[in-house]
Amino acid sequence: MAARRRTERKAAVAAAAALSGLAVAAVAGCGVPAFGGGERAAGDRAPVVPGRGGECAAVAAPGDSRARQLRGMWIATVAGIDWPKDAGASTAEQKAAFVRLLDTARAMNMNAVFVQIRPNSDAFYASPHEPWSQWITGTPGKDPGYDVLKFMLDEAHARNLEFHAWFNPYRVSRHDDLEKLAPGSPARKHPDWVRKYGGGMWYDPGIPRVRELVTNAVMDVVAKYDIDAVHFDDYFYPYPEDGAFPDAATFKAYGGGMGKGDWRRRNVDTLVRDLSQRIRAAKPWVRFGISPFGVWRNRGTDPAGSPTRALQSYDDIFADTRAWIRQGWIDYVTPQLYWPIGDSRADYAALVAWWARQVEGTRVQLTIGQAGYRVGEDEAWKDPAELSRHLTLNARYPAVRGDVFFSASDIAGNRRGFAARLRDDHYARPALPPPARGGAAPEPVRGVSGRVSGKAVTVRWRPSRDAVAYAVYRTDGAGGGCAAVDPSRLIAVVRGGGIADPSVRAGRTYTYRVTAVGRGQHESAPGRGVTVATRPG
Repeated sequence: MAARRRTERKAAVAAAAALSGLAVAAVAGCGVPAFGGGERAAGDRAPVVPGRGGECAAVAAPGDSRARQLRGMWIATVAGIDWPKDAGASTAEQKAAFVRLLDTARAMNMNAVFVQIRPNSDAFYASPHEPWSQWITGTPGKDPGYDVLKFMLDEAHARNLEFHAWFNPYRVSRHDDLEKLAPGSPARKHPDWVRKYGGGMWYDPGIPRVRELVTNAVMDVVAKYDIDAVHFDDYFYPYPEDGAFPDAATFKAYGGGMGKGDWRRRNVDTLVRDLSQRIRAAKPWVRFGISPFGVWRNRGTDPAGSPTRALQSYDDIFADTRAWIRQGWIDYVTPQLYWPIGDSRADYAALVAWWARQVEGTRVQLTIGQAGYRVGEDEAWKDPAELSRHLTLNARYPAVRGDVFFSASDIAGNRRGFAARLRDDHYARPALPPPARGGAAPEPVRGVSGRVSGKAVTVRWRPSRDAVAYAVYRTDGAGGGCAAVDPSRLIAVVRGGGIADPSVRAGRTYTYRVTAVGRGQHESAPGRGVTVATRPG
């Protein structure tokens, strides 16, 4: 929406140095460290009933329950909004700053980050199609000396955070001087693809070779990197500024007798459809999601629209999100609902209900884009509980599968305590993200064992084939052997071969069960449980 675009243009997102009270939180799950399968846990032994090492064939895998939630935050790189704040900082300083953002996500019990890796027809990785981004070093095209995307991926996955690679398809720059771009920029090589508009430069979506460039840039990352999803935001045709977008010559060449609005929508539809097909053919487990402007059309324009009075993505930026959902071209949709509950132009409550109806009967998952950056902005946003109320309202709609917050700096800054409020009210325990369409669960874990290690309980297991993570559930009392898991008892989701649980109490008995989680977030049946008794006192 307009306020978010102003935020990008001015790079005005400010953050405190750390998320007060969150960075060292020891809430359930946050304070449960993982360790690799090759380490040995030190500490005292206590009474233990070891797992037998076999599968629990009679126990079904956990269902796709409402306990599954995507919890994410956008990490914007354009103009240093979130990272890197200082393009002139050393590699070590930049890496440390990125890790702090990921640790903030973990402290919030989040499970995904949406990282902008192609902000302006450039790249946060060595691309054969586009130059290195200026936002890394301050100089367009300059090699930072390390594989930035691999670093970000490795650090995110080490914390079991899904990595959604965020691409801007058509934006070239926030200025209108081609000579300021890197010499290797496709925009300098093909100036006939570029349109100057609104003080910046954009590729013309009506040119087939532009769509080819975007597709090739995305598929290069899909092929080379272990990303979890491809993510687009709301930038398709540029938002209306003074005058019309200058694509009259392109329309004359390619319009084929269509109305201009329909032709523009077809251009965007073609990119979305073709890219969806390419991603699914290359790596079926990689999801494709889009975060559009929160209003498709107003009901005053179209009876199928929402009860709103706002800019319309269908008419103003030529993004027919509703069609993408109905055609199944995207795996998830994250509309940017950046209004408060009760807003007279666009009521958050009304929009959530409208979007929930759009995904009914489809396989497209709905998550909501939340405006962390607006907290404290005006009278409607002065209450730090506003976003918490949004998540409470979401719970009325089973179609809503989670939330993504713009942006990371705001979560870290915890302005007016809103982020701590979200964690306390809604994210006190970890959660698995919803599973991807298609795919299968890995084999159950074997060899679950447990022991007391100092003031913690250490739980170990043998890694399962095809698993990328493990979900650990804890119940009070004895009860080893085979049994179903209760999603409300999830205490950790980790990569590796074990955890240390420091939240146990002396003189208590606990039972732990572990499931294997596959690449598409599909969960196996639990392995045999293990019961551990802690020492009195």
